Amino acid sequence: MKQKQVACSFGLVVGLWLGAFFARAARADEGMWLYSAPPRDAIKAKYGFTLTDAWLEHLMKSSVRFNSGGSGSFVSADGLVITNHHVGADDLQKLSDEKHNYLADGFYAATPADEKKCVDLELNVLQSTEDVTARVNAGVPSGATGEIAATARRKVMAEIEKESREKTGLRSDVVTLYQGGAYHLYRYKRYTDIRIVFAPEQQAAFFGGDPDNFEYPRYDLDICLLRVYENGQPAKIDHFLKWSKNGTKEGELTFVSGHPGGTDRQLTMAELSVLRDTEFPYIVNRLKRVEVLLKNWSDRSAENSRRAHENLFGVQNGRKALDGEQAGLYSPALMDAKAAQEKSFKAQLGERADGAEVRAAFDRIAEAAQAQAKIYKRYRLLEAGHAFLSDSFHTARVLLRAGDERPKPNGERLKEFGDARRESLELDLFSDKPIYADLEILKLGDAFTLFAENAGYDDPLVQQVLAGQSPRERAAALINGTKVRDVAFRRQLYDGGAGVVTAAKDPMIELARLVDAEARALRKQWEAADETNQQAHAIIEKAHFALEGLARAPDATFTLRLSYGPVKGYEEAGKKIPAYTTFAGLYERNAEQKNKEPFELPPRWLDKKSALKLDTPLDFVSTEDIIGGNSGSPVVNSAGEFVGIIFDGNLASLVLDLAYEDVHARALSVDSRGILEAMRKVYGVDALVNELLNGKR
Repeated sequence: MKQKQVACSFGLVVGLWLGAFFARAARADEGMWLYSAPPRDAIKAKYGFTLTDAWLEHLMKSSVRFNSGGSGSFVSADGLVITNHHVGADDLQKLSDEKHNYLADGFYAATPADEKKCVDLELNVLQSTEDVTARVNAGVPSGATGEIAATARRKVMAEIEKESREKTGLRSDVVTLYQGGAYHLYRYKRYTDIRIVFAPEQQAAFFGGDPDNFEYPRYDLDICLLRVYENGQPAKIDHFLKWSKNGTKEGELTFVSGHPGGTDRQLTMAELSVLRDTEFPYIVNRLKRVEVLLKNWSDRSAENSRRAHENLFGVQNGRKALDGEQAGLYSPALMDAKAAQEKSFKAQLGERADGAEVRAAFDRIAEAAQAQAKIYKRYRLLEAGHAFLSDSFHTARVLLRAGDERPKPNGERLKEFGDARRESLELDLFSDKPIYADLEILKLGDAFTLFAENAGYDDPLVQQVLAGQSPRERAAALINGTKVRDVAFRRQLYDGGAGVVTAAKDPMIELARLVDAEARALRKQWEAADETNQQAHAIIEKAHFALEGLARAPDATFTLRLSYGPVKGYEEAGKKIPAYTTFAGLYERNAEQKNKEPFELPPRWLDKKSALKLDTPLDFVSTEDIIGGNSGSPVVNSAGEFVGIIFDGNLASLVLDLAYEDVHARALSVDSRGILEAMRKVYGVDALVNELLNGKR
C-alpha cells in the first residue's frame, strides 16, 4: 500500500518539478563542478563570495572517497573521518556476528584500543588532477574505430596511470569526462587501515525506514565516525574541517564537496531512448525481484535479517532511485524538453565548418546505442554477472581472469587488472569478510532462474550452466563445493597463476571459465560501441565548448565535485516545507506513530528526551546539485566550516540524474548542531565531541 502512495506522490511532485524546471532552469545553481574548473564568476556574481585557491585546496584535501561507495571528510588532525551510517553500514555489518550486531545496536570505542579495524575498506583523498586529453587522444591511431581504437585508448590510459603511480606513489586513475570530451588524471592518497569509532543505532540513523526514504521532513542521525591509521598510529592530517557550533541559517550559502556517482544529463536523445526502452525496464525489474527475494528470506529469522540487511537496504535504495529516474524518462515534458535542447544546439551550428561533422556524430552515437541495446541483457547477465549473483562467483572470476591477465603487458590487460589498480584489487580479493553459504545459495539460485528467463531455458549456455539440475540444486552444489571463500586458497591460486588455477578444478572457477569466452566477447562489443560514443561525444563537446565556453559541468563520474546553493525550504502541493527539522519534531513523529516500527526510537532516546534541547536543528535541506555517491559529503559554509552532512535527497530530487532544478528538489543533511547535541546528551561521548570541537584528541 505504501508503494502505491509513494508512486502517486511522486507523480504529483514530478508534475510540479517539471513546470518549475522549464520556468526557472536558467537561474538554478546547477552543476557538480570540477575542482580544477569551479564556477568562480557565477558564485561571485550571485552570492558575492570569492572562491580562492587556498579555500578550494583545503576543502579538496579534507574530502574523502569511500571505495565501497559514498563520501566523507576529515574532521580532526588525528585522522577522524565522518560519513553516513548507511555508508559505514557495510563495514559495521562485516564486523558483526550473531552475538554483536553493531549495525543495529550501534558502536562506540571508548578508548583507542577499542576502535575496530574495518575488513576491506579503502579511503581515497584527492591530491591533484591533470588534463591528459591530448595524450589519451594521441594514443588512438588516426581513423581507428571500434575495438582497435578501444584497445589503443585502454593501453595509453594504463600507461599514464602506471607512470603516475610509479612517480608519485599515489593511486592514479584516468577519468573520462564529458562522455569522452576530456580525460583527466586523478591522483589519490590511499588509506586502508580504517577503524570504526562511533555509530548510533540504525533506527536512530534511519528513523522512518523505507516509508520515509527520499521524503522530507526527516529526523535522521545518519552519521558514522571512523579513524584513519598509518603505520599503526592515527594518521596526522593537515587538512580537516573545523566544526561549526553555530550551524547555518535559512538563505545562507553552503557548499557540498563529494563524489557523485553518475549522471546522464549529457546523453543524446538516442542514448536516453535506449535507457528508457531497454536498460531501465530490465534493471528496475531485476532490482524489484532481488528485493522481494531478500526481504522474504530476511523475514524468516533475525539472523537472516542481520546477514542480508545491508544488501537489502542497497537494493531498496537503488530501486527507489531508479524508479524516480525512470519516471523522468517516461515524462513527455522532460523528454520533449531534452529533444528541444538537442534540436536547438544543432540549429546553433548553422553554417559552421564543423556543423556536418557534429551532426554526423549524433548519428554515430545513435548507431552505437542501438548496437549496445541489442546485446544489453546478455551483457548484463554474463559480463556484469547478473546471472551469477554471489560473492563466490565474483571471487572465482577474479581468480580465473587474474591468471590470464597478469602475464600480459600492463596496457593489454582488462583495466581492473592494470598495475595502477593492483593494490585495490588485492585488498578486495583477500578480504576475510564473512560470506554466508545459505545466503549465497539463495542469491545464486535466483540468478540462475533470471538467466533462464531472459536467455530462454533451451539456450545452450543456460543448459551448460545448470548441468542437468534445477537452479536451486545447481547453486547448492556449486556453493557447497567451492573453496573460493577460503582466503588461503585464494592466495595460493592468485600467486600460482593460470596453471595452478586450472589444476585446482574448483567448480565455481570452472563455471566462470565456462561463461568467460562469451562474456569477454560481449565486453569487447560493448567497449567498442563505447569508444564510438566517446569519439562522437568528443566532437559534440568541442562544438559545445566553442559555442558556450566551460559553462557546463561534466556528468558525474564518482570523482570529487563541488556543488553550491542556499539552505532553503520549499512548497509541495501548496504546503510550505520548512528548511529545518528539530528534535521536538522527531519525538512528535514518534508519538504520532505510537513508537511502532519503523518509527520507534531506541530506549536511550526515550530515556534522554528530557536532557535534550528540543528546538535544536536535526536535519535541513538545501539546493545543492547532488546525486547518489554524495552520501556522506560534508556541507560547509563560506568559512569552510563543517555545518552538516548530506544523507539523502527528497522525492523531487530523484530525476536530478537527467536534469537539475532548485524549486522542489532538495539535498538533505544532518545538522552539525544536532550531531553535537545527540552525541553529548544521548550518547555521552564527550571525548569524541571535544575532538570534533577542538580538531584533535
